Amino acid sequence: MSKVYIVNKSAHDFSDAYNYGEVIFLSDKPMNRFGCNNIHRQFSEKLKDSSSDDYIVLCSLNSMNAIACAIFAKLHGKLNLLLFKNKKYVERNLLL
Repeated sequence: MSKVYIVNKSAHDFSDAYNYGEVIFLSDKPMNRFGCNNIHRQFSEKLKDSSSDDYIVLCSLNSMNAIACAIFAKLHGKLNLLLFKNKKYVERNLLL
């Protein structure tokens, strides 16, 4: 079963993401947009057991999204995104 890594737990409706796999939040509290080293450490720990079939849901701070995607791409040589559109998610896959 795939995992869906959501960058930050917020008030968004993530219910459709559960259709793609087990949902894991990379963060669940406010983050410092300039605390990139701390974000990297936290996200690396949570993404270390990810697989190339898993997904990233973009939300929250741009710096957090960039770091999560960079870690995933480095680990797997690809990036699988779930992008929210019209109350559901659209899958996009990039081979890098």
